[in-house]
Amino acid sequence: MNAINDPGLYRHLDQMTPWDDRLQVLEVIAVSDEAPQVKTFAFRADARTWFRYSPGQFITLELPVGDEPLLRTYTLSSSPSRPFSIAVTVKAQADSIGTRWMFDNLKPGDHLRAHGPSGSFSHHRHPAAQYLFLSAGSGVTPMMSMLRWFSDCAPWTDVAFVNCARRPEEVIFRKELELLGNRMPGLSLDFLIEERSGQDKSFGHRGRLDPVRLPLLVPDYLDREVFCCGPDPFMRGVREMLQAAGFDMSRYHQESFGAPQAEAVEAKIETALESAPADQIPIRFSVSEVDGGSVAGQTILQAARAAGVRIPAACEFGLCGTCKVRKIAGDVEMNHNGGILDEEIADGFVLACCSVPTSALEVEA
Repeated sequence: MNAINDPGLYRHLDQMTPWDDRLQVLEVIAVSDEAPQVKTFAFRADARTWFRYSPGQFITLELPVGDEPLLRTYTLSSSPSRPFSIAVTVKAQADSIGTRWMFDNLKPGDHLRAHGPSGSFSHHRHPAAQYLFLSAGSGVTPMMSMLRWFSDCAPWTDVAFVNCARRPEEVIFRKELELLGNRMPGLSLDFLIEERSGQDKSFGHRGRLDPVRLPLLVPDYLDREVFCCGPDPFMRGVREMLQAAGFDMSRYHQESFGAPQAEAVEAKIETALESAPADQIPIRFSVSEVDGGSVAGQTILQAARAAGVRIPAACEFGLCGTCKVRKIAGDVEMNHNGGILDEEIADGFVLACCSVPTSALEVEA
């Protein structure tokens, strides 16, 4: 059917149900270049539902790379104020596998399975009178999601945004950011560029973010709610700078998907299995209709793999939320790193990667 004549494209929001990552996959509807080695991939739900999430959250994509799907977590650059589609903006590093596959293979009409949205890095979770956004490189993506929401819903909001990049041509969303700077009366926008370009010699401020430049660009930064995203050295430098200035770090928030070293994770698993007694705690995986068991110290995710049940998992240390499952019966001990919200826990959800059964258990997996 011709898309122009497809009646499913013209339903009102109240005629549609929210996207359910267990039932629907994503369809690629657009691919666009943003900067060198940076592309935006836009999606709609294959069942033409709408997307409900908080600006700044992320999703996990299942990429068909190799025998088993490769799970990669990407922040949504789109805004929930435009709920009929979502978008991720990704940068392909030299050693990237999943992102490079997306660059080389994804095109409009293709389909991917996804999980989420997840995460608490959002101004919706931390409302304030004044905000300070600090980003470097592709760390601009959650800031863009929040700025787009502000532009649509509260354009007068007081936001100071310092966006850092190596060169002017590497500024992601540059044209849209400049447009928002003109349209949003409460937005103060500054660019920090490390190297001048022959084409843009006058663009932005030259240098790196430091204790001298920050108060010059944002004199009242100590009074603002701070959101920071970028490479780990950048975020570490921002934290140290704010702490040295006496900033209230309870008002500092950062987005990071850095994982502990794989060797440490494997060692923890092996130690738990070696020291485990023969007795197992029974686990019923209701969706798969499989009965398994967990030895002492073994997580739901490890027990699922041993039983041949697949639970999608990306970070495997309680941050990304991809392995979220509903607990139907039983008790667990869960030690997560922010990958699940309090209201989700109240609804019975747990993270399989960091939940150890303490009694007979049944989960939806």
